[in-house]
Amino acid sequence: MAAISTPLTLPVLPLDDEVVLPGMVVPLDLSDTEVRAAVEAAQAAARTEGAGAGKPQVLLVPRIDGSYASTGVLGTVEQVGRLSDGDPGALIRGRGRVQIGAGTSGPGAALWVEGIAIEETVPEPLPGAVAELVKEYKALATDWLKKRGAWQVVDRVQQIDGVSALADNAGYSPFLSTAQKVELLETTDPVARLRLATKQLREHLAEQDVAESIAKDVQEGVDKQQREFLLRRQLEAVRKELRDLDGGGEDDESDDYRARVEAADLPEKVRDAALKEVDKLERASDQSPEGSWIRTWLDTVLELPWNERTEDAYDIRGAKEILDAEHAGLDDVKERITEYLAVRKRRDDRGLGVVGGRRGGAVLALVGPPGVGKTSLGESVAHAMGRTFVRVALGGVRDEAEIRGHRRTYVGALPGRIVRAIKEAGSMNPVVLLDEIDKVGSDFRGDPAAALLEVLDPAQNHTFRDHYLEVELDLSDVVFLATANVLEAVPEALLDRMELVTLDGYTEDEKVTIARDHLLPRQLERAGLEPGEVAIGDDALRRLAGEYTREAGVRNLERAIARLLRKVAAEHELGDRELPAALGAEHLRALIGRPHHVPESATDPAERRTAVPGVATGLAVTGAGGDVLFVEASLADPETGGAGLTLTGQLGDVMKESAQIALSYLRSHGAEFGLPVGDLKDRGVHIHFPAGAVPKDGPSAGITMTTALASLLGGRQVREDVAMTGEVSLTGRVLPIGGLKQKLLAAHRAGITTVVIPKRNEPDLDDVPAEVLEKLDVHPVTDVRQVLDLALTPADVQVAAAA
Repeated sequence: MAAISTPLTLPVLPLDDEVVLPGMVVPLDLSDTEVRAAVEAAQAAARTEGAGAGKPQVLLVPRIDGSYASTGVLGTVEQVGRLSDGDPGALIRGRGRVQIGAGTSGPGAALWVEGIAIEETVPEPLPGAVAELVKEYKALATDWLKKRGAWQVVDRVQQIDGVSALADNAGYSPFLSTAQKVELLETTDPVARLRLATKQLREHLAEQDVAESIAKDVQEGVDKQQREFLLRRQLEAVRKELRDLDGGGEDDESDDYRARVEAADLPEKVRDAALKEVDKLERASDQSPEGSWIRTWLDTVLELPWNERTEDAYDIRGAKEILDAEHAGLDDVKERITEYLAVRKRRDDRGLGVVGGRRGGAVLALVGPPGVGKTSLGESVAHAMGRTFVRVALGGVRDEAEIRGHRRTYVGALPGRIVRAIKEAGSMNPVVLLDEIDKVGSDFRGDPAAALLEVLDPAQNHTFRDHYLEVELDLSDVVFLATANVLEAVPEALLDRMELVTLDGYTEDEKVTIARDHLLPRQLERAGLEPGEVAIGDDALRRLAGEYTREAGVRNLERAIARLLRKVAAEHELGDRELPAALGAEHLRALIGRPHHVPESATDPAERRTAVPGVATGLAVTGAGGDVLFVEASLADPETGGAGLTLTGQLGDVMKESAQIALSYLRSHGAEFGLPVGDLKDRGVHIHFPAGAVPKDGPSAGITMTTALASLLGGRQVREDVAMTGEVSLTGRVLPIGGLKQKLLAAHRAGITTVVIPKRNEPDLDDVPAEVLEKLDVHPVTDVRQVLDLALTPADVQVAAAA
């Protein structure tokens, strides 16, 4: 029975798609605006009514799809604090049902409504039918809780005596939908509500029984399939025996694979592994995915050239002629390949082809700026040795499985790029070019550079094991050529396993030879021109290399030649030019515009950068080879600010330290050169490196910065034809640097005639081409004093020029 009590005025706490029944204790998140507003309004009302008002009260109302239920639950705010996740929360206990009436006003931002509390009464003692209903509900609830393993809750349910409390306890059931809980909430008669809760629980248990029955049937079906599989395998074995008794017959697929493995020329361990996989294939069912994996693996193994090798061309002189014909310059790598072939020939003559299970492969690292012919050199090496050539592009590879392969358990697994290269080459001794090895990255999928350690280690690559193959593959006879632009980007451990060959770029004479003998014929063919229709003179090629392109390689030079030939072809088609045509240096400006890289020495003396004191010319090494680097220095007016050093040009830490050292040296020793060092104490010093968007670092600009500062203080210009490189110490010593060959080539390209280098770098001049050294006046120095004597113009000359 349910009776209507006195009216109430309460703040509404809406529950979206949730229902709270009387007797339930629920935590609510106060970060929700409506929840917080209702709780704060209840607290404000409780404070207004005084100390005897009791705990703050709210009206918990379900809100389904934006619509409020007609019945709510009176809730008391038991506690306000923090939830388990740290967010603010309130603990609210449901007390009783409330019939919701009209809206009203109240304190706070919450919605206030009038309601009437519903009092529920049950006759005592319970009638027999109601007692049986209570007993049935407890039995069903106990059964459900035991299936879930919630033994600790069983006793609590058994101890509930009230019909209303027992029915409202169903609000904790997770299997009830929101609509079912709303139905329980709006059923005000306790007996009817318990009857409804019993029905809902009985239906849920029936659904569980059906689900268990289905799972049991599925398991029985699986067992049946397993029995069928075993019987079918037995039937296949019987059929095989019958075929053998009948004298054979058509072989099935597994028999075909067994015959192919036995007929293939495989190493012993590989043959054993392949036969084991054939045994698995025979035992696998036709529907099993394992059969597909095994067939793919067997096809890969059978396609690899396990014992196929090409015969090396031991004509050493002929190989050297091939290399010289296909590439100009690059003497270091040509000599290394010639030495390798000579040693291979002597080992073969003495029967030392295999020593300790390892053959005589090679691992070379070709490091140099773009466009010097590293990639094309691999093809020439393979041609000279009489081997097949395979290129493996490693730029941007981030997955270790690209090198070592995927495990066969993965869907779509493949062997690594090394195994695929051997398979593509068709022999076990190809020339494999690992292109752009410095562009290999690493992330959560592993480090491909670390996986290359075993591949490129001559001491262990004869037992290379790919994750997909899982058998040993002998890579000791492969010639690996790895190319890189930046040496610092290659890991130290990987670099230790390779023989380094540095390609520093071409001289101007070599560029002219390459353009005449290689680039021009190729671009004539691409432009649709016959070899005799357009002739470009050496003077034009030299000007293209010197003034239209400034690079270590010849890639931009080839683009310039292609542009020139396209212009000639277009003019011929338009009727503006007759063929054949001979082009000289005087025709370049009319055809492809003005030159972009005019040497500093060719400009007006008054417009040169070194025309004013405080500007010095240095030499640097970049990713594109050597380059000329200008250093500018200036002194601030004493009235504009205090003393200090300002550095601009996106400099690294090492270069900033070099600037500090140069300034400190001049402060302590500048008086010896007659420099007004007092200005360094009272005035700010600013050193700038133009091309500010390009990062710069390294110690080799030390003497350049010292010279620029000395030129500024002494008012003496730096000679326009002088460039320098070297690290400076606090005592004025000039210390050695790296990349001397690239820097001298850059000075030669820029029209510099005098170069100052550290004395300890003098042995490195042996690597510089003779034609470059003939055009450069190189001065090895040990002290900054020598640098200043060479680089700065005499004081009397400077005074006369100023006058």
